[in-house]
Amino acid sequence: MTRLVPRQAAWLVLWTMCLAFCAAVPSPALAGTWQALTNSPPAGGGLMELLGDGTIMVQNGGGNAWYRLTPDIHGSYANGTWTTLSSMNSTRLYNSTQVLMDGRLFTAGGEYGTGDTTAEVYDPKLNTWTLTPASGQTFSDAVSEILANGTVLVAPVSGPDSTIIYDPLANSWTAGPATLHGQDEVPWVKLPDGSILTVDGSSNAERYIPSLNQWVADANTPVVMYSGGETGCGHLLANGTVFFRGYTHTLIYTPSGTSSPGTWVQGPDVPNGLNCGDSPGCVMVNGRVLFAADSAYVGGSTSFFEYDPVANAMTQVNGPTGQNSTAAAYVMKMLALPDGNVLMAIGGTFYVYTPTGSALSAWQPTISGISHNADGSYLLTGTLLNGFTEGAAYGDDWQMATNRPVVRFTDSSGNIFYAHTYNWSNTGVQTGSTAVTTQFTLPLNLPAGTYSVVAVANGIASAPVQLTTPYVAGDAAPTVATAAAASPSPVTGTTTALSVLGADTDGGGESNLTYTWVTTSAPHRCAHAILLRQWDQCGEEHHGHVSSRGRLHLDRHDHGLPADSPCRAA
Repeated sequence: MTRLVPRQAAWLVLWTMCLAFCAAVPSPALAGTWQALTNSPPAGGGLMELLGDGTIMVQNGGGNAWYRLTPDIHGSYANGTWTTLSSMNSTRLYNSTQVLMDGRLFTAGGEYGTGDTTAEVYDPKLNTWTLTPASGQTFSDAVSEILANGTVLVAPVSGPDSTIIYDPLANSWTAGPATLHGQDEVPWVKLPDGSILTVDGSSNAERYIPSLNQWVADANTPVVMYSGGETGCGHLLANGTVFFRGYTHTLIYTPSGTSSPGTWVQGPDVPNGLNCGDSPGCVMVNGRVLFAADSAYVGGSTSFFEYDPVANAMTQVNGPTGQNSTAAAYVMKMLALPDGNVLMAIGGTFYVYTPTGSALSAWQPTISGISHNADGSYLLTGTLLNGFTEGAAYGDDWQMATNRPVVRFTDSSGNIFYAHTYNWSNTGVQTGSTAVTTQFTLPLNLPAGTYSVVAVANGIASAPVQLTTPYVAGDAAPTVATAAAASPSPVTGTTTALSVLGADTDGGGESNLTYTWVTTSAPHRCAHAILLRQWDQCGEEHHGHVSSRGRLHLDRHDHGLPADSPCRAA
C-alpha cells in the first residue's frame, strides 16, 4: 500500500472536490437560455404535439381537454396565444400518439383514464374528435410508430406479445407481427433504414423490419437499462447512432443497415447517481441532446443535462428556474419547435429553451421546386424534409415525433406565417438525397405579396425561395423538363438539331411545347446561331438561346396579348 504524505493527501482531496464541483455546476459554454411563456394555457399542460400549421396541441394532463398554442406574428412561441380545442371522447394519460400523414392526430389507450381500450382521431380543420372502430385491444400506455405507408403500428400492453396496425385511410385495424418480447414500458426508436429498435426490461433488444413485416432479434445490451420496470428513451443522433438513456446507464447503438444485428457500447452513466426513468429528452438542432434526470423516481429534484455525441459526454446546464427544479422529471415534457428551440412543460408552466451553437448544416433541407395544384394547394419538392431524428421523446409512455416538413412564410417586414402542410411523402429519418414532397395550403388570411419560403425539419430551415401570392396561372417562364438531345449524336457535321421539352410550373401550358432549334458551328469563342420560335395556347412566344458557356436558356415574351389577358406575364 502506498501511503500519502499530507501534501499529497490534501491535493487529492482538493482535486476530488473540484471534480465533484465541476460535475454539479452548469457549463456556460453549453448552457442555452430559458424563457417562460408570456401566457399560460387555460388549464394544466401535458402531452404536446406539433401540427402541420406550426401550432402546438397540448393535452390537459390526463383529462380529455386540449389546447392550441399559436406563435405570434414574429414566430415567437414564448409570446404565443392559447385557444381551447374540442375535447376527446375519453380521458387519457400516457397514451399513444402520432400525427398522421394527412395532418390529423391519432391517439390510443392511456395507462390511466377511461380510454384504455379505445382510439380516436382529431381533425384540425374541423376541430373534431372521432372514435375509430373497436380494435378488441387494451392499449393502456402502448408505444407506437408511424410506418412508411402512413399506417400506425401499436403494441397493446394487454394480451400476448403482439402488435396491431391502424389504417387511417380505411379507418380499420389489422393484426400486426408478433414481437419477440413484451412491449410494456419500452421505448421505440425509428432508424434511418425504416426499422424500429426497442430494448425490453432485461437486456433483450429487437427490431421491426418493414420489408419483412417481422420482429427480429438484435444484439443484447451490455448492461440492463431498467430499474423497477422503468427506463428513459432513445434518441437517433445525426451520425446515425442511437443514444439510449436507461434508468442510470446509457448505451450507444450502431445500426447494421440491414436485418442483421447492430452493435452496442456503453456510454457515460447519468451523473451524480441521478436516473432517467420516465423523463423527457430532445435532440436539438446543434446535434446535442437536452434531457432531464431525477434524484429519485417520481420524486426528488430534477437536473438538466446536454449530451454531446462528439465528446460522448454529459454536461449539466441550468434549468428554467435555476440549477435544479423541485418538480419531478416525470411531470416534464419536451417538444422540438420549428424555430430551432425546445418547448418544455412542467405541469402547467411552459418554457422555451434556446440552445447555443449553430444548426447542423449537413442536415439542412433543400427546396427544389414549388408548384401550384389545380385545387389551389401547392406541392413542395426537396430533400431532407424529415430531418435526421424524430425530435423529442419521453420515457416509455409518450411519442411526440416531429420528423416531417413544416412550411414557413416570412414577409418583407419580418412577419411570419405557417402554411398548413399535409400528405408528406415520407415518414422516415435521414432520407439523404431521396426526393421528398409535401402538399401545403397558404396560411389563412395571408396578405398578397412576395414571401420568403422555407421548409423546416425539426427546427432546421432550408435556404429560402421566393413565392408570390395570390397565384396567377401562366405567369412564370417555362423550365426545362428533359435534357437537350442532339440529332445526330454524336455530332458528325456542322449543323446539329437539338430538342428539349418545356416544363409547366404554373399552369401556363408550357409542358405541351417541344422546343427545337439548330446550332451551327462558329469560330472559337463566338456565339452560336439559334433558331427557335414557339407559341403556346395562351399566345405566348418563346425564344431559346445558348449562352457563351453553352448553357440553354428558355425566354418568354408576350405576343400580341391584351393588357388584361390572364396569360400576360406579371
